[in-house]
Amino acid sequence: MSQLSTTPKPRRNVELALLLLALAVGIGANMLVGVDQEKAFDSDFWFQSSLLAVAALVFHGVLRFRAKYADPIILPLVVALNGLGLAMIHRLDAPGDDTGNNQLRWTLIAMAVAIAVIWFLKDHRVLRRFTFISLAASALLLLLPLIPGISAGEILGARVWIRLGPMTFQPGEVAKITLAIFFAGYLSSNRDLILLAGRKIGPLQFPRFKDMGPMITAWLVSIGVLIFQRDLGSSVLFFGLFIVMIYVATSRISWVVIGLALILGGGFVAAQVFSHVQQRVFGWLNAFSPEVYENGSRQVIQGLFGMANGGLVGTGLGQGRPDLVPFANSDMIIASLGEELGLIGLFALVLMYLLLFTRGFRAALGTRDAFGKLLACGLSFAVALQCFVVIGGVTRLIPLTGLTTPFLAAGGSSLLANWIIVGLLLMISHTARGPVDTTPLPAAKEADSMGIDTPTEAVKHP
Repeated sequence: MSQLSTTPKPRRNVELALLLLALAVGIGANMLVGVDQEKAFDSDFWFQSSLLAVAALVFHGVLRFRAKYADPIILPLVVALNGLGLAMIHRLDAPGDDTGNNQLRWTLIAMAVAIAVIWFLKDHRVLRRFTFISLAASALLLLLPLIPGISAGEILGARVWIRLGPMTFQPGEVAKITLAIFFAGYLSSNRDLILLAGRKIGPLQFPRFKDMGPMITAWLVSIGVLIFQRDLGSSVLFFGLFIVMIYVATSRISWVVIGLALILGGGFVAAQVFSHVQQRVFGWLNAFSPEVYENGSRQVIQGLFGMANGGLVGTGLGQGRPDLVPFANSDMIIASLGEELGLIGLFALVLMYLLLFTRGFRAALGTRDAFGKLLACGLSFAVALQCFVVIGGVTRLIPLTGLTTPFLAAGGSSLLANWIIVGLLLMISHTARGPVDTTPLPAAKEADSMGIDTPTEAVKHP
């Protein structure tokens, strides 16, 4: 009979209490928006609030049955962020606009898909079998927006959308998940090969040129996205994802140095060759110039003025003028929230994201297989980097990109992909926090449990 270590507490009741608080935040924000629009507590308010509450509680119930040891903080954080996003999008809806209701529909679809991931994916290590299938899926997803017939064409300067009947979808959002699965599977299986000694220059140990194939491939993919899809944000996201995952796998700073050199080199060439990249960089550096303001930087400058108007405590939900900012409910929703919630509210949002990232990294530290560690790190960093790129662009720290703020901004593709990430992180954290079977395993089973290919390798990883 297996000897189990001290059984950890599931902490689902803690999650339920935090989830009720998160629902109060989201529904309360929606109520304040309704008060300002003089239609508080109408039938739409109760219908929308009930749907969000039921979906969140059903998600919680599924975790009680399928992943009772999952992290109790992740779901409440995401529900609070999603609820605040719904309230702000609903607040920005013009008469006759249906963006808020459409975002609610995508929220329910995304939560249903995340529930399906948790229900059917009993062990995240199963995904390791699909390493190269994930690579092929990633290539297909990135190529879809370029295929005539299903491509939605160029929208706002980028070719990243496909058309599915009356709606559009951004397959690159899902590609970041399949790429993370590929990188985690490849690096966990080939870590020893990548760590083979190469040339040493000063304190840095550089890999052999032939071992840099994955790095060069990732760089070419990101450059390809930049060239053919004209999507600067996704290009940075994909390559940054790989750099972090290979650094976590090898602990070698030389990979980061090589990666940064490739990013800077590729970015410099792109800024010289491609007009759309030139416009982004020039608009970033000269945003307050009158001629640049009229032809590209108005969005960022209006967002900065709006956040300045909000000050420390904000104008209050429904009391500002975020509608003066182009794309206030999608690309610039951080500026909209910054105006009406103020600097304190914006710091609270950033803190919620920070907590979400750290819970994902904590799941990575706790899980006992290499594949799970890399996958949790990669998925958590993908959300973190996306937040940095978006908030950095809105605050003019870096050039503005077309990425959306996770869980807050209007956009069904992003919402779906990020809720799938939540489902995967919850499953990994369930494995990490669950009871540990201390009974010695046969070599083959031990290798499989650690995400190692052969029993010989298992000896090297006690």
